[in-house]
Amino acid sequence: MKTNILATAARLSDRDLLARLDVLAGREREASVELVAHLAALDSRPAVYAAQGYGSLFSYCTQALRLSEDAACNRIEAARACRRFPVILDLLAAGAMTLTSVRLLGRHLTPENHQAVLAKASGQNRRQIEGLVAELAPQPDVPSTVRKLPTFTAMPPPSAAPAPVATSMPSEPTRAIAPSPAAFVPPSRPIVRATAPERYRVQFTIGPETHERLRCVQALLRREIPDGDPGAIFDRALTLLLEKLEKTKLGAATRPRPKPPIRPRTDKAVASRAVPRMVKRTAWRRDAGQCALVSPTGRRCSERAFLEFHHVQPHAKQGPATVPNISLRCWRHNQYEAELIFGPHRQEAKEKRGGGDG
Repeated sequence: MKTNILATAARLSDRDLLARLDVLAGREREASVELVAHLAALDSRPAVYAAQGYGSLFSYCTQALRLSEDAACNRIEAARACRRFPVILDLLAAGAMTLTSVRLLGRHLTPENHQAVLAKASGQNRRQIEGLVAELAPQPDVPSTVRKLPTFTAMPPPSAAPAPVATSMPSEPTRAIAPSPAAFVPPSRPIVRATAPERYRVQFTIGPETHERLRCVQALLRREIPDGDPGAIFDRALTLLLEKLEKTKLGAATRPRPKPPIRPRTDKAVASRAVPRMVKRTAWRRDAGQCALVSPTGRRCSERAFLEFHHVQPHAKQGPATVPNISLRCWRHNQYEAELIFGPHRQEAKEKRGGGDG
């Protein structure tokens, strides 16, 4: 029973669990590399899978090997890239590149540039790989457009749906003809993608109220932005929003108030838990808006969302709200460090009382 594996994993100590995961991830990489290499060999022998009744390598992967469509595409693209540049297999095995990064870069690799490009791509995440692709194949700026999308209509019930019509490609699943008007499915997520060095395409959908506000802003800014470019308006709006957020979140001000002098005999007074705005601004800039926790292995947390101002020496232990003692932490690491000092039960009690950061 595979459920026994879950029970076995649950019994492992923290150290053994991490060690086991590292081993398993290494095995998975090795298995993936071996699978990609064999797919590369099979790709060069189309008669082999054709003799088994499969019209394409994609059909063989999804039907015979039972890979998902996305997994099959990634592995096939990686296999074809590895046939041209076998060094990619070593990068995949070492974890320096992923199947997705190979798929994105594969079509842009040439005998002349592959060594430099692969060296630059080593250890990069998807966003960085997309930026590298934009350098290799820059695209012109997308023209600004504002257009109305098709009205969303729910799919009819199964009884009213037309009979499915099979496509001519044996590798494709059976598809049904959509009713008229065609149902429109909104995109699952907005798009922010590099298209050229230091150029990004941004795409999202807005509602009628936002569209009306955009039209009003275009009219009011007709002298400053004659063509009403939504990209230029978007840049201005973000600039103003960032200034407002810095004022509300960090207390940023163009003319900050001078710090009042310390009154006599008050230097030993109990410090407030509230972090002064000046301290928040300085800590935010010093930590570059990123969680500043560094693990014993030297890895710094990369989180930039849900950040909190953390007392390095806890306030409960007379830690002052000063720049050296205030550091950015993501929510998880703020809780983690509090539990290291106070223990999980003490921390849970603090949360129930509405306590602040650690």
